[in-house]
Amino acid sequence: MPTLGYVQRLYDFLRRHPTGVDAFWAFVLFGLSGLGLVAVADSEGREPALVAVPIIMGLCVVVALRRRATERMLVLAAGLGCAQMIFDVRPGPANFAMLVIIYTAAADGPRWASRFALAGGLAAAPLSQLRWPENTAGVWGNILFTVFMVVPFALAWVLGDSIRTRRAYLAQLEERADRLEREREAQSKVAVAAERARIARELHDVVAHNVSVMVVQADGAAYVLDAAPDQAKQALATISGTGRQALAEMRRLLGVLRTGEPEESGEYVPQPDVEQLDELIEQVRGAGLPVDFKVEGTPRPLPSGVELTAYRIVQEALTNTRKHGGENAGASVRLVYFDDGLGLLVEDDGKGAPHELYEDGGADGSGHGLIGMRERVGMVGGTLDAGPRPGGGFRISALLPLKPAH
Repeated sequence: MPTLGYVQRLYDFLRRHPTGVDAFWAFVLFGLSGLGLVAVADSEGREPALVAVPIIMGLCVVVALRRRATERMLVLAAGLGCAQMIFDVRPGPANFAMLVIIYTAAADGPRWASRFALAGGLAAAPLSQLRWPENTAGVWGNILFTVFMVVPFALAWVLGDSIRTRRAYLAQLEERADRLEREREAQSKVAVAAERARIARELHDVVAHNVSVMVVQADGAAYVLDAAPDQAKQALATISGTGRQALAEMRRLLGVLRTGEPEESGEYVPQPDVEQLDELIEQVRGAGLPVDFKVEGTPRPLPSGVELTAYRIVQEALTNTRKHGGENAGASVRLVYFDDGLGLLVEDDGKGAPHELYEDGGADGSGHGLIGMRERVGMVGGTLDAGPRPGGGFRISALLPLKPAH
């Protein structure tokens, strides 16, 4: 395929140098016009009219500079046409430049230049026929010939105006696409900010619970410190463990970009955990979605943030299955306890979610569910993979480390 590469490079070069291309065709037009002038002079048995040479050169200049100075070349072409009639220089190959400048003015020139080109093009053929009538054709023959000669000028203008309209339409489409892309990015950023704020509120609840436990245990330890030292020692151990867990949650909270205190519209409610997955899945089954739920490994207490994240992932995944899986879809949920992590696998056999759910950040256009999943999993130092499942359906898998993310 080297030939195609050369052709593409040549095409790119020509597009970067439009004036050079126009100058080449102007040179070709000048040569053809010169040959035509000599041929006409020989057929009539006279010397070539010297006054025709500057007119031909001027029309070739019109072709060469048509894109660099469209309005000036249009006026120059009109003046050269008038000079032809005044000095009795019959139309020749060089007059093809008038078709070219009419097209260029209609495609690239301002509106006044386009209208002027149309008027000049429609008037060129009748004026030429009046100046150099065909005596042998008769009146109706001259009228028919004039109408026939007007057609190329009209077509040149229509083609140029169509190109202008098409360019404007494409520019409008590009501008609309850019605007929609900017709006989509803004919506994604707003969704991320809102989801981070919601995560921060939920973690705030968890941390507040841990601190409350520490306060209660500290008060109890102080009360029984002298009477029951063993109970006081146990309370202090509980305070130590709860404090470490609260510290880990606070470190995760610092990673959430959130300023100011949220305005709560309601009271705090207990945050869900892994043990409540049974209730969640029974609720989903009751809504008509068959769900197979299995737990592998040895269940054990997990950090509050990890439990909350696991619950929300399963909740959002099953919600997406109900929304996008179709009527006969079924789902399966696997919860796997590893030595150093918690694994989640949610799969369905439905028709699958649209690609917007898992590409470009996972914005689904409404709930931004997968954006929330990614934010939650990233905050606890885990990994998330979401996408189509081989054979149909959708799969979401996550690995959540049990050690605090520093």
